[in-house]
Amino acid sequence: MPLENQLSECLGDALENQDVAGLRKQYEEGGQLLIIENFLPGEVLDGALADLDRLRDRVNRNYVPHQKKGGAVSRHAIDQTGKMIGGLYRSPALRKFLEQISGARLLDCSPSDPHTYALYLYTEPGDHISWHYDTSFYRGRRFTLLLALIGNESCRFECETNRRDKTKTTESRAYSLKPGSLAFFDGDGLWHRVTKMAEGDTERVVITMEFVTDQSMHPWRRLVSNVKDAVAYFGLREVFGGKPAS
Repeated sequence: MPLENQLSECLGDALENQDVAGLRKQYEEGGQLLIIENFLPGEVLDGALADLDRLRDRVNRNYVPHQKKGGAVSRHAIDQTGKMIGGLYRSPALRKFLEQISGARLLDCSPSDPHTYALYLYTEPGDHISWHYDTSFYRGRRFTLLLALIGNESCRFECETNRRDKTKTTESRAYSLKPGSLAFFDGDGLWHRVTKMAEGDTERVVITMEFVTDQSMHPWRRLVSNVKDAVAYFGLREVFGGKPAS
């Protein structure tokens, strides 16, 4: 059986045990944020960790003063070297589950978008990302999925829900995402950050995936998005020299 079929079957079996209606309610009542610990089946987590090992020499370290410091691996590098992560993004079982949670029809990002799925690595003291929204450069909404591969104690995922909705109370939350955990949220609606990695702590690695409701983007906004990704995440060669996935 092809790897992607095995992956989808494994995920499908695991998702059958999820209380989708209850999780949908939790997502809405929690400010369009859902956290599930131990979400990934062990077989899938192990496959993603194997991809991480294959991709460590493709990490691009970056530092943007007052905003972020860390490492990242783009979708283009993952497509060239990885075996599990791309298939996980395309899994029909995972996509159906996320659509049921969000109530939206979720589409792939553009094949040329290096942020469609990526790895974020926090491996040095001070690695972090400051408060931000995952602003969508697409014409529709953009949803973010984080899947934790390696966790630590100092790099906490902190967020404030409902910050843009004046009719609701803003709630502050903090999570130390354990391996296999899921965080799913509306990228334009959740104010969030990752706190600085402490001296002597172990690394933190997550898969990030982006899903959109409209695949179109104005050419000018595409340029702005690419420049941001080149400077703050993946490097000029990876963004402007990367080939779209077939």
